[in-house]
Amino acid sequence: MTDPTFDLAACGWTAFFQSQVDIDEFATTTPARVTAVYRGALEVISPQPIGVHSALPDAPLRVRPPETGHLDDDEAVATVGDWLLLDRPTDPGTLPRVVRRLDRKTLFKRRAAGTSRRVQLIAANVDTLFIVSSCNQDFNAARQERYLALAASSGAMPVMVLTKADLADDPGAYAVQAAALSPTTLVETLDARAPDTAGRLGPWCGPGQTVALVGSSGVGKSTLLNTLAGDTVQAVNAIREDDAKGRHTTTGRSLHRLPAGGWLLDTPGMRELQMTDIGEDLDDAFADIAALARHCRFADCRHDSEPGCAVRAAIDAGTLDPARLKRYRKLAAEDAHNTETLAQRRHRARAFGRMAKTAMREKERRRGG
Repeated sequence: MTDPTFDLAACGWTAFFQSQVDIDEFATTTPARVTAVYRGALEVISPQPIGVHSALPDAPLRVRPPETGHLDDDEAVATVGDWLLLDRPTDPGTLPRVVRRLDRKTLFKRRAAGTSRRVQLIAANVDTLFIVSSCNQDFNAARQERYLALAASSGAMPVMVLTKADLADDPGAYAVQAAALSPTTLVETLDARAPDTAGRLGPWCGPGQTVALVGSSGVGKSTLLNTLAGDTVQAVNAIREDDAKGRHTTTGRSLHRLPAGGWLLDTPGMRELQMTDIGEDLDDAFADIAALARHCRFADCRHDSEPGCAVRAAIDAGTLDPARLKRYRKLAAEDAHNTETLAQRRHRARAFGRMAKTAMREKERRRGG
């Protein structure tokens, strides 16, 4: 039986997406949201019939990815959470075709792991990012700051979720450490298996809202997903007792509908999370340093040995941890390097594309002559 509450709004459709579709286009296409990405295929859902096909939460439809035409643009491809417009085929043997992808409200991305210069898309149109860590040896300030920077660059609201509070002697101490990293970010300390967990995180999981889980392996992301979903959506592995580290449970990204009406995206534990294209958003993750820097004597102060440096003065006064400044510099340098190399690759790709087009035109001219 069709769920009467499952409509476009329940899928996360808002005025932001509606404004991108005119009346004529809306009458001839069907909006669908990407719930998973496979090699050569996208899994989509829609509360509306797609031609002779029907895509419901329990029976998603697979379609071919759209042709981007931009080999140098990693962000042109579709990712989990994207909204697509599909045509409406009348032949039962014909799958819907993607007409176009709508602009994104938010976008999570990182530089691809390893030595690749490409950008890897993580998810699109996420409202809230649950940054999951645990109250044990896994808690790492530098990693949390990276995720906070990721959230700032994406446009989503971060919430730090500290799991395994039931196993810690003093979970409040971890909450204090987390809050110190970003005083404006909410921190929730909980047992991911506890029945009241869904209620505590409920404000971000309501109808039409989309949340994503990020964090290293073994912190309880899959356990938290299963608790919020009220079902065993992901398998769960035990952590190693000697170092509190876990093994990968989730191997791909997928969007799950929650009992409260929201959507939750689980992501694999990320061994590498390199910054790219963050720019000034990094200051949002390090708001304390950015606020101090505005009082430096020189606008281009490097916070090293310049006279009148408010950042160094705060360190000397003991109100700013020098390790935090060091981590800020590291992320800023990493972002600048990765952004520059990506820009160079895109420039080379565009130059090659122009050269190829020129060669083709010359070939056609000679053939015609």
